[in-house]
Amino acid sequence: MLVLHFHPFASYCQKALVALYELDVPFERHLVEGEEGRAEHVRLWPMGGMPVLVDRDAGEVLPESSIVMEYVDAFAAERPRLIPGDPRTALEVRRWDRFFDAHVQTPMQAIVADRLRPEDARDPAGVEAARRTLDTAYGVLQDHLAGRDGWIAADGFSLADCSAAPALFYGRAAHGWDPDAHAAITAYYRRLVAHPSVRRVVDEARPYRDLFPLPWPADMDALDPAQV
Repeated sequence: MLVLHFHPFASYCQKALVALYELDVPFERHLVEGEEGRAEHVRLWPMGGMPVLVDRDAGEVLPESSIVMEYVDAFAAERPRLIPGDPRTALEVRRWDRFFDAHVQTPMQAIVADRLRPEDARDPAGVEAARRTLDTAYGVLQDHLAGRDGWIAADGFSLADCSAAPALFYGRAAHGWDPDAHAAITAYYRRLVAHPSVRRVVDEARPYRDLFPLPWPADMDALDPAQV
């Protein structure tokens, strides 16, 4: 039995959830919440990050969202679908997974984390650098997506799209792209949030939106076809 230790509002946990739902893999949920829950989680994985997947049958404890997704795809799914069999396409999928983590999630989290600090401990220069990184990443993504009407790195929905969904969702909340100037990103984002596994994750996280420390954009659901 697979057990996912997670929180539904955490962006990296959402990557794993999208993959589990996409592959229709059964799993138990272990919500990590509150001081006691976080302390228990650190005993499981001393680095403290989420998600962590426990495969009780295999005796495996697997941290890191991308590793969790690859493990589920390779060893738990009825058939692998998130990593293409062609090595070049598989490398492209992994490349875009790394892109979203390093160049969208990381700067987004820097902006969010800064808001959680006391005012006298904030880092305006670091936040400005994070915003510049996001602007550059949006430019790269726009160029890549221009002329594409499908998914980010493969013919079908892949691990890279699982990564893109929470990265762009929270990136849009923290420092969004211009929907008109980045029309290809806007179209791709619409496809993402309409995709059933992504929609399920977004809807499950909706009750926790008051945890977000920045002002929640009034138009956050404006690009979601089901909400307009």
